[in-house]
Amino acid sequence: MNAPSIIDTAWHPLATGCPPDWASGWGQDRYGVFVEFTLQEITQRLRWIPPGRFWMGSPEEEPGRYDNEGPQHQVTLTQGYWLFDTPCTQSLWVAVRGNNPSRFQTPTRPVERVSWDDAQTFLSNINEQIPGLNLVLPSEAQWEYACRAGTETAIYTGELTILGKNNAPALDPIAWYGGNSGVDFDLADGKDSSGWVGKQYPHTRAGTHPVKLKRANPWGLYDMLGNVWEWAQDHKHSNYQNAPTDGSAWEDHTLGANRVLRGGTWGFSTRFVRAACRSQYVPDLPLNGIIGFRCARAQA
Repeated sequence: MNAPSIIDTAWHPLATGCPPDWASGWGQDRYGVFVEFTLQEITQRLRWIPPGRFWMGSPEEEPGRYDNEGPQHQVTLTQGYWLFDTPCTQSLWVAVRGNNPSRFQTPTRPVERVSWDDAQTFLSNINEQIPGLNLVLPSEAQWEYACRAGTETAIYTGELTILGKNNAPALDPIAWYGGNSGVDFDLADGKDSSGWVGKQYPHTRAGTHPVKLKRANPWGLYDMLGNVWEWAQDHKHSNYQNAPTDGSAWEDHTLGANRVLRGGTWGFSTRFVRAACRSQYVPDLPLNGIIGFRCARAQA
């Protein structure tokens, strides 16, 4: 199997020196190109995700694999796109929507307890407030491509060795999951985690954590694994038979209305916190404390 490849690393939307009208900041660092927008003194960074191709899904021998992660198939994204470098925070949600639905409330934590429909309303609202921003949810393929950031392993730092249901030391530097989400948890209303088995660290209550506390992936994206599940645009499918190969969202109602979730969460075990793991949920109901989202922007 050939390694993932980037189609064009030389060109990016800021190459001409002309950032978009809505940008309040832009630049380039060791991770690549970024732009920022500011709304009510809340600044959000977006990372440029270059066009490329990758193998989507997981090999049959990957530890923790589910059957819905196959068959592996090559996806080619001919257009780059922008992606939030973090899940949508509570501070940005409040700036746009004026309320905070989250269970674990601090401004720098991911917003959660939001349905897919709620995320669509947020997108409509923010796009009205910032003309030309044109944010959407990423497709499932866009999400996995960005999470992998040019890697092919179970997590973007390498292989994943599972020592217990909630114990995978390789996750600790990059993700909040069931094995570590109670470490330094600072809110009084954490979920009772005393009965969780096989934890990497002992803890008795757990929940989300502020964004950017764990190591970013090679493209400068934080919390792609763990902390909160993230909505994708796609409908759920039981496997990748007949899946699109161009990176577009796979939207049809043949298997119901449920939408895809990616990335795992603070309250789930090790096997869910992998680049290929897929879950799903009904679009009109929020789940308490575990589902958020991040936004994408297609490059015209």
